[in-house]
Amino acid sequence: MGKIVMSGPQNITLDGVVQDPDGEEGFEHGGWFKQYGGKDLREWAEVALDDALGAEAWLLGRRSYEYFCIRWRDRTGELANRLNDLPKYVVSSTLVDPEWSNSKVLSGDVVSEVSKLKHEVDGVIVIPAATSLGAPSWSTTWSTSCGWWSFRSCSERANASSASTATRSPCAWSEPRP
Repeated sequence: MGKIVMSGPQNITLDGVVQDPDGEEGFEHGGWFKQYGGKDLREWAEVALDDALGAEAWLLGRRSYEYFCIRWRDRTGELANRLNDLPKYVVSSTLVDPEWSNSKVLSGDVVSEVSKLKHEVDGVIVIPAATSLGAPSWSTTWSTSCGWWSFRSCSERANASSASTATRSPCAWSEPRP
C-alpha cells in the first residue's frame, strides 16, 4: 500500500508565500528563490534528487503540474530524467490530455481515486509543492526534508505582491526542526 507524503524541497516562506519563486510568472517580486538561494541552491538540488529517487509516484494539483511540466519536461540530467520517468497523477476537473510523460488525470470523486491510487502504488507517493492538495485525510506525512526560506519580515513578504514600496531583504537557510 502506498504512503502519501507531502515532501520535496518546498519553495515557501515561513508565512506560506509560494508565489513565483523563479520569476518566470512575471510577478513584480518574483524570482526570490533564485535571487537569494546562493550556495544553498546546490543543496536544494541534492534534496530534490533524493526525494525524486525515493518516490514511486507524484500526486499533483493542476497548477503544480503545469508549473513542473513547463520547467522539467524538456530538460535532461539526473533529476530531470527521474521526474520525466516518474508516474505523475494530476488531480483536476479541467485538464484532459496531460502533456508531460507518464501523467494521468484523476477527476470525479477524487478522494476515491486517491484511495485507489494508494492501493495500486507500493511505496511513497509524493505531493510536491502543493499548499492545498494535502488538506484531505489522504496525506499521511509531512516531510520537511530541507530547510525553509526565512525572510526578515514574513508579513512584509506576504504583502509584497501588492505593496509597491516593499523592499527585498536577505533570507537565510534554516535547518528543519523536529
